[in-house]
Amino acid sequence: MFIMQTGLSAEQVAAMPDERRMVYEAMPAWLTVAYAVGVFGGALGAFGLLLRRRWAVAAFAASLAAVVANMVGIYVRTPAWQVSGAAGLPLGILLIAIAGFLFWYARRAAACGWIG
Repeated sequence: MFIMQTGLSAEQVAAMPDERRMVYEAMPAWLTVAYAVGVFGGALGAFGLLLRRRWAVAAFAASLAAVVANMVGIYVRTPAWQVSGAAGLPLGILLIAIAGFLFWYARRAAACGWIG
């Protein structure tokens, strides 16, 4: 989704429904950076867990912080709240919960000595 969203052409953006295009065009660059850190930090953390490396905790921490910043930023800095209201909140809360669980699990794995 990250690659698809960041690789949209001008024609694809123009073809979006008006509400979605308004949110897409109002999105500041730092939200895209937060999105990238959330996605790739989570993937790197998962890879770190597979390799049983302690740095997975830091990767998941960065991912969690970025996911929270992204979700809050979308509703604060774009017209997403006016467009969809609370309809998008369950997915945002689920993403934060998953990122939080992965961070918690990596910390527990490090504390128990499963990763080093």
